[in-house]
Amino acid sequence: MAITMTEPAAKHVASFLANRGKGIGLRLGVKTSGCSGMAYLLEFVDQLDDNDIVFSDKGVSVIVDKKSLIYLDGTELDFVKEGLNEGFKFNNPNIGGECGCGESFSV
Repeated sequence: MAITMTEPAAKHVASFLANRGKGIGLRLGVKTSGCSGMAYLLEFVDQLDDNDIVFSDKGVSVIVDKKSLIYLDGTELDFVKEGLNEGFKFNNPNIGGECGCGESFSV
């Protein structure tokens, strides 16, 4: 089981953590939402919970709770710039389908 990051994603997260001045990493999770059933959740982590698993990649910690890991195992987090837009992209091998707007997914 693993969660990985591309170099651009790791640099972006490290920069945000440095600017924030605190935090041990980035939480990647899923929540029930959207028309396809699940949506990604990203938030900074200041303290670990009992159900957290920590993955370190390129000097950055990605924290995933055990329930979310079932849906996220093998995911690569990327940070992309497309024209004037930029943001995180989730390369998740577990996805069975996505909604038309790209905001939610199903497995």
